[in-house]
Amino acid sequence: MKFKGALFLSNGHGEDAINCQILSALRASGSNVDVAAMPIVGDGAAYARSGVRMIGPTSKMPSGGVFYMNPIFLVKDIGAGLIALTWQQLRAVWRHSPHCDLVVATGDIVVAAIAHLTDRPYIIFLSAHSSYYEGRVNLGFILPRLLSSPKCLTVFTRDALTAADLNRQGLKKAKFVGNPVMDNLHSTAKDLQLIPEVPTIALLPGSRLPEANNNLILLLQLVKEIVTLGSQPLQFLAALVPSLMPELDKIALRYGWENHSGKLIFPDIKPNYPHKLGVEVLCYSDAFADILQHANLVIGMTGTAVEQSVGLGKPVISVSGNGPSFTYRFAEAQHRLLGESVQVFGKQPANHEVLKEAALGVYRTLQDEAYLARCAKNGLERMGRSGASIKIADFVVNNLRS
Repeated sequence: MKFKGALFLSNGHGEDAINCQILSALRASGSNVDVAAMPIVGDGAAYARSGVRMIGPTSKMPSGGVFYMNPIFLVKDIGAGLIALTWQQLRAVWRHSPHCDLVVATGDIVVAAIAHLTDRPYIIFLSAHSSYYEGRVNLGFILPRLLSSPKCLTVFTRDALTAADLNRQGLKKAKFVGNPVMDNLHSTAKDLQLIPEVPTIALLPGSRLPEANNNLILLLQLVKEIVTLGSQPLQFLAALVPSLMPELDKIALRYGWENHSGKLIFPDIKPNYPHKLGVEVLCYSDAFADILQHANLVIGMTGTAVEQSVGLGKPVISVSGNGPSFTYRFAEAQHRLLGESVQVFGKQPANHEVLKEAALGVYRTLQDEAYLARCAKNGLERMGRSGASIKIADFVVNNLRS
């Protein structure tokens, strides 16, 4: 029997992760689907970890795929070979598309256009658009025509508000079944060395080096401000990508910390509380879901992980870095997308005054029970419940059977 084939397209690191969640659900369904992927942005590391075949070349670009935040980064990407790379990727998609029966695209107009040009039926998870940004989603001139095409079978949206908005605008095939990023966030019961009854703060510096390295340095400065200003004991957990763990020795040496096998200790500050807990940050590269589940508050400088935190009902505090990804412009847009669960401090890369203000915000947030309750409600509204990957995978299987 000839297996049915599905090609997964994505144009962003978060979009790669979404597709991998759907692919995981597809595999779990036991369906005999021949799958392949073409990430348009980045090196496709998420697909590689998932063991998914990539049909064309990939490469990391200076912007990390977010050159729309700053035209200078587009120039750098072009200098690094963006145009030639994109052309090679398009050729790979056109070569492969005759061998697949369905295209699954996650992203924006870029993957929608590529999916449309394959002349194959396609579905899209429209991750880059939300009515929360401006009240009414504006898809521009070309994208509505792509989504209205008979070849586009369904448009999955990232939230219920956007699905209702697109339906009102005449795109009746838009639907919300949840957001795949909320899947697979179950605790693994990993021992995080937590002290009972002490509030836990999660630190999320992001995943792209060297930006994640710089963000972690900034977050460690914020930790010192938090401990210096408060009299309440707190414990800090950092969820890092594996490639950042080897950098801890250099960071510790340069900024006055001590690194004890992933436990960062700052010996020059003695906390003003009786608990035997100094200025410590426990760093893990294999405990992301556990850290989020245990966190009472998240300090995040990243995209998808902050969305997941909000979806779990966690309050999030953000400060701006030097980018290229997590800048004030990005953080402000994220606040509009995710609502009051996200508090953004400072409009420029964080300085001492901004860090002090954010530190005070941590204590104020932890003591505001009414606000914490609103965060739990807001998370469900903005991100939905888990299970979207299974529903989208079922849609894929049903359409391949027809």
